[in-house]
Amino acid sequence: MSLSTQPADPRTERDDVTQPQLGPLGLLRFAWRQLTSMRTALFLLLLVAVAALPGSIFPQRSIDAVRTADWIARHETAGPILDTLGFFEVYASPWFAAIYLLLFVSLVGCVLPRSRIHWRAMRSLPPRAPKRLERLSAHESVTLDGAPDEVLREVRSALRSGRFRTHSHDATTVSAEKGYLKETGNLLFHLALIGVIVGMAWGHLLGWKGDVILPVGQTFANTVARYDTISPGPLVDPADFTPFTMKLTRFDAEFEDDVQGKGQFGSPRDFTAYVDFTKTPGAEPEKKVIRVNGPLETGGGTAFLLGNGYAPKITVRNAAGTVLYSEATPFLAQDNNYTSVGAVKVAGAGPAGKQLGFAGLFLPTAVLDEQGPRSVFPDALEPALALSAFEGTLFPQGRPQSVYSLDTDDMTQLKNADGSDLLRIWLTQGQTFTLPGGQGSITFDGLERFAGISIRSDPGKELTLVSALAALLGLILSLTIRRRRVFVRVAPAAEQGRTVVSIGGLAKDDDEGMGEQLEDVLTRLKERRT
Repeated sequence: MSLSTQPADPRTERDDVTQPQLGPLGLLRFAWRQLTSMRTALFLLLLVAVAALPGSIFPQRSIDAVRTADWIARHETAGPILDTLGFFEVYASPWFAAIYLLLFVSLVGCVLPRSRIHWRAMRSLPPRAPKRLERLSAHESVTLDGAPDEVLREVRSALRSGRFRTHSHDATTVSAEKGYLKETGNLLFHLALIGVIVGMAWGHLLGWKGDVILPVGQTFANTVARYDTISPGPLVDPADFTPFTMKLTRFDAEFEDDVQGKGQFGSPRDFTAYVDFTKTPGAEPEKKVIRVNGPLETGGGTAFLLGNGYAPKITVRNAAGTVLYSEATPFLAQDNNYTSVGAVKVAGAGPAGKQLGFAGLFLPTAVLDEQGPRSVFPDALEPALALSAFEGTLFPQGRPQSVYSLDTDDMTQLKNADGSDLLRIWLTQGQTFTLPGGQGSITFDGLERFAGISIRSDPGKELTLVSALAALLGLILSLTIRRRRVFVRVAPAAEQGRTVVSIGGLAKDDDEGMGEQLEDVLTRLKERRT
């Protein structure tokens, strides 16, 4: 009987190797390393850019609530769904904030360890010179007069004059390094990105902005109710607004009226708003000026002059002569000649409980020809109003409206006295038009100008600006500076009194200028030897 000595088939043997288990702590460490990797940071930067796209495609409620409400009303299916997902308030939505915070954590977790490593690298000595410098990508060898120790001293001086940091690990070699500012610039760039993120978040949380249309002669008080539109930050309490006031006493607009001049006829030359500014209640008003590129610092925000236009004084009376509406009504310019659109909304009830509304054009220099009503010059030389009249419900379903437009969904346009055609109203300054059917009258009493003023408070703008400049500086440093190492070895030559100098260079990245760098070092060395 014989015993089989053939080895057992390994496929039939049981694998008793125990696979390692990460465990909860290991999974957390793995997730942290993935989050703080440079690949993840770049991906999150791209994701932030993609997530911001809806903010430029869809109207944003914080910027234009009226336009947003109109968009949702016109898109009955998609509008409410997108509104629920936060597409009309992108930058305040939870999903955008989540991406923002992940990017912040990723950058912090990536930059801080790299900063510690870079600090240690800057304090460490250059590495020893390789034994065979000819194996480096760039290398040279020359023979010079002088003893090895004397030549080695000159080598150190030549390298230091080229801004290298040098160290000799033994009596025959020199190791040199430079270009640490490349990594410094890289870290500065990423730290500055963190500063930009913090500055923008700071401005969003604690900043606010509001817009107001201020006709000449009227006073603005810095309260929430006085703004036409306002968007406070999540941590802003409007009750804490600085209580300043601002009265627009005069508004000057200059336009090019010289046909023979070099400038374009009718083009604006300058806009200036003169205001009486009261910093605190009870204080004496101060004369201030706001220009397009000259904002006013109020102490509670910066007031910018963003727009201007005309506000014709319009009075609407009922059939009994009672004044229902009498205001300077702003009209919004649509072209360079200030052909402006606007609306008059008379909330006082007309006949049968219906409300009145007027919509149309204000023309500073009016012309009525075959092209229709239009303005031929932006200054108020021949002002006129071209209006249509409506009756019905001014604010259907309570939806917000622009002060410049009239929602006619629940309104009917008035016809002329005989009912043969739609009513068209043409008014010049001082004229009164009697409405048909006992609806009363409308009068163009006078003309005023208005200034569109935007008041903003952004506490994070200084940090954002400094961080952006620092990021630009860091990017320039990281792209222009090269990280290089140079190794030099000296040895006695066959000829008495001469020394062989072997030099090699090594760059951290692809560097076509490494050879020129060695030539520069050798040139400096030869100049010192002559």
